[in-house]
Amino acid sequence: MPLPRPPYLPGNYYHFYNRGRSRLSIFHDEQDFMTALRKMNEYVKKFSFAMIAYCLEPNHYHFLTRQDGEPEARLLPQRVFNGYSKIYNNRYKHAGTIFEGEYRVKLVDSDRYLSHLCRYIHANPVKDGFVQHPEDWPYSNYRDWIGLRNGVLLDRPFIQQRFATPEAYKSYVAHYLRHRQLPVAVEKFLAELME
Repeated sequence: MPLPRPPYLPGNYYHFYNRGRSRLSIFHDEQDFMTALRKMNEYVKKFSFAMIAYCLEPNHYHFLTRQDGEPEARLLPQRVFNGYSKIYNNRYKHAGTIFEGEYRVKLVDSDRYLSHLCRYIHANPVKDGFVQHPEDWPYSNYRDWIGLRNGVLLDRPFIQQRFATPEAYKSYVAHYLRHRQLPVAVEKFLAELME
């Protein structure tokens, strides 16, 4: 049975995520990560989506995007990861799907959840034990958020509206990593995302 999908409308924010089939690594090296990020950049521009936060890890991905025009946000994971899967299968002589199933998506319809979701996404590599600090993980846009890199996959006005300075956001993420606590409603929301 297909997963329920939200309505795709201009101005809405969507959290897309998926993981490798049977915990399969879907990104093995820098070339794999960069292939996916180049495709993401291509389709964000092509369809006029705003990339808010993203993180690619070896066996899963998260990204939060805003649909700014008529092309539906669902096109982003479809185009990026259908193309990426073909490249992956060719490169690794793999047959069949590399993902656990269809991508999952949640409409993020609360401003409160938006900020919490950004830090949850950016904190993932630390939570999962890949790095000690979020800025050490090159395959998210956290470095861009805090001014350590001048990437193109982010929406600077979105960040500036919510955080006065890069230091304010760093502190916000650090607080979560120190306490590993989000507000109860947000924890419930994020737990449902990963079911």
